[in-house]
Amino acid sequence: MMDKIKVSILGSTGVVGQKMLRILENHPYIDVVNLSASRSKIGKKYSESVAWVEPGDIPERFRDMKMVSTDPEDHKNVDYVLSALPPEVAEDIEIKLIKNGINVISNASPFRMAENIPLINPELNYQHLELLEKMDTKFVKNPNCTSTIMSMPMVEVLRHDYKKITLSTLQAVSGAGFTGLSYMSIDDNIIPYIHGEEEKIPAEISKMFGFVSNNKIINRELNMYVTSVRVPVKVGHMGIMNIEFNDDIDIENFKNSLRNFTPLKKFKNLYTAPKNPVIIHDEENRPQHKMDLSNGMEIHVGRLEYKNKNLRMVILGDNLVRGAAGITVLTLETMNEMGVA
Repeated sequence: MMDKIKVSILGSTGVVGQKMLRILENHPYIDVVNLSASRSKIGKKYSESVAWVEPGDIPERFRDMKMVSTDPEDHKNVDYVLSALPPEVAEDIEIKLIKNGINVISNASPFRMAENIPLINPELNYQHLELLEKMDTKFVKNPNCTSTIMSMPMVEVLRHDYKKITLSTLQAVSGAGFTGLSYMSIDDNIIPYIHGEEEKIPAEISKMFGFVSNNKIINRELNMYVTSVRVPVKVGHMGIMNIEFNDDIDIENFKNSLRNFTPLKKFKNLYTAPKNPVIIHDEENRPQHKMDLSNGMEIHVGRLEYKNKNLRMVILGDNLVRGAAGITVLTLETMNEMGVA
């Protein structure tokens, strides 16, 4: 029988932390033993500390757990800390944990672009986890939720010679967190700018598609232009991607390659991994938020239209599951299967 991996959840009362608890509620070998959030909640029961927004009730096993601090002393009893902390507090807390020998997988933005820290979207670049073999204490970062979603079909784009990639993203309100936007600012409105997003997305994707050399990651050069807007939907980031190729491509082969993209199938115990990470839709009105987000770890791709060396496609993914909580759990599962956890 497999030994359970003991974890703490930092930022457990936020939208991503709540989603993480839902995913881990009945996980066969990852055991949540500590919950943490702001200092004002230390010592309280989780049920008294959280404004629960996740569908369904708070999982029974977490309701009466006492909240602990983010201090390293409160997490010496775990194998990993899974961090859903906001970026403004994550940097100091996570560095303290690492300096005290506590392994961290983090959803927060600080250190994502550090050349010696893996930035992992498991289907795309699990090989980068080999960097952990040189680390006494493991430190892994998740990409930005939009980067995670939009990068998946790019695995096939980058197998071809292209001139330019143009991406417009339509990002859900939940991507801004509990306090990121007021209701009045987004209700019946579209905000045509998201601070930092248009720079982060191409930078992070270039790192995910890079390669490891001399214990650091060498980024892949990308010619990619991004525009990001906030739209009044709760969950789900959509992107319209246009690619100009230098040579003709076979669009049916392109689709089939994405349908058959299953790089993690050699690993047996990945409970959060979807059978097919990319779902291709041939209907002209798909993908849609209301129809295609039920299995949150899949990326949905539709409107694939190719003409005169130009391809357009629409990409949709769950920013809270695939883009945050789910990818954290899948990364830990993958590390465990690779023997680097």
